[in-house]
Amino acid sequence: MPHGSSHNPYGSNDQNDQNGGRGARHRVAMVVEDGSNPFEMSVATELFGLARPEIDRPWYDFVVCAPEPTVRMHDGLLTLTGVAGLDRAERADTVIAPNRPDPEVPPSAAVLATIRRAAGRGARLASFCTGAFTLAAAGVLDGRRATTHWRWAEAFGHRFPEVRLDPDVLFVADGDILTAAGSAAALDLGLHMIARDHGAEIANTVGRRLVFAAHRDAGQRQFIERPVPVVGDTSLASVLAWAQARLDRTLTVADLAERAAVSPATLHRRFQAELGTTPLAWLIAERVELARRLIERGGLGLDAVARASGLGTAANLRAQMRRRTGLSPTAYRRRFGAALSASER
Repeated sequence: MPHGSSHNPYGSNDQNDQNGGRGARHRVAMVVEDGSNPFEMSVATELFGLARPEIDRPWYDFVVCAPEPTVRMHDGLLTLTGVAGLDRAERADTVIAPNRPDPEVPPSAAVLATIRRAAGRGARLASFCTGAFTLAAAGVLDGRRATTHWRWAEAFGHRFPEVRLDPDVLFVADGDILTAAGSAAALDLGLHMIARDHGAEIANTVGRRLVFAAHRDAGQRQFIERPVPVVGDTSLASVLAWAQARLDRTLTVADLAERAAVSPATLHRRFQAELGTTPLAWLIAERVELARRLIERGGLGLDAVARASGLGTAANLRAQMRRRTGLSPTAYRRRFGAALSASER
């Protein structure tokens, strides 16, 4: 297949091209290079390149493009052939920069030139994970807020001091330039882009199809501590289930210990050994998780959510939500639930 052919096997398929003349589609170009991680490419393909028959509006015109027609990704584990040329990125409304397998190795001159021209003509620019190094190397992040994977944040800050790096968030949307942190944050940023283009309802529809909860906000921390119960463990499983069914009630560590028929000290040791946390921390995390689900569902004010989750007061709910998710209940519901009245905030 000729390099730069419009019949790109890594672009939108024929079904997605049939929009019945309902309007021009937003063109998205995912740029890749030798060594790029295929996960980020797959995320972009899934979000922007697949047909969405459940959505009655023109979807994206998506293409994967590269400096060369053959790309060996991720240490040669995956080879793409017949990839479209960078000329396709020249016509795109959104250009996603390639991530860097080794951020210390600069991108190709052709990729940098493509990014700079895209910025010059006002295209939206995005990056996933170490793709922020590509945008920064092109000079388009100077003076802008951005993020990247926490592992490379220190190196990024030293190399690009003119960029206002925020290493603790999932993604940053600074006008028409958007950067995501680690690989999974690419899904969060991609759904955010869809929400900007098509609205939150459609973004949530796409998230449901992906079986991905589209509720992580940009400012949410890259790390969220949530204990994972040991599957099939019989020493704590019944106690955990008992407590989860009573989160709306006053529960103490002593109550859990009594239910488990052990001393509080023994219960503490078991929680540390099997869940990696303390009984009190687990209980609070479960209450916050229940509160999050109630907020998403809507229909309850903050006081009612606090009571139903056992957090007691709206003030404690706010404090625990911020501490554990980086978001206030108001910010959480503003995006994914019914609007709060002034009295509920």
